[in-house]
Amino acid sequence: MPQTPLVAGHVTEVVPFLWVADLERSRHFYVAGLGATVDREWIMDGRRRWCRLGLGAAALMLQERGPGHDLGAPPGAGISLNFTCDDALALYENALAAGLDPVREPQVGNGLWEIGYADPDGYRIHFASPTDLPEELLVSAYRVSERAARQKKPAG
Repeated sequence: MPQTPLVAGHVTEVVPFLWVADLERSRHFYVAGLGATVDREWIMDGRRRWCRLGLGAAALMLQERGPGHDLGAPPGAGISLNFTCDDALALYENALAAGLDPVREPQVGNGLWEIGYADPDGYRIHFASPTDLPEELLVSAYRVSERAARQKKPAG
């Protein structure tokens, strides 16, 4: 019997589904820290059990692990979610203002500003946006050079 090939046009998106230890803590990390929006929720017995979060055109689903949901490995082991965005530095500044620190200082790599976070369960979340700045430039050095450039401009 011949197999019908998958027609790529039928696939519209992929949405990572993350099992989390504490849904409210994780939801707060993504919404208050990274600016995600809550698109959908499942509430049962007055308690939030699942949610779908929007991050621009991307999305994530979170569900709290319960009894019988042993992952067999630490949550987040080997998982890295990478989001391309228009301005990773703006996201970084907003996250800093919300009290969220990246796993290391943001820097340029492969022609992209790269900013990484570890969520409360250890899932690695990365944001990147294109730049033509030199490779391995750290955001702290970039800020110093920006300030120096502004100070050299004549008042107009």
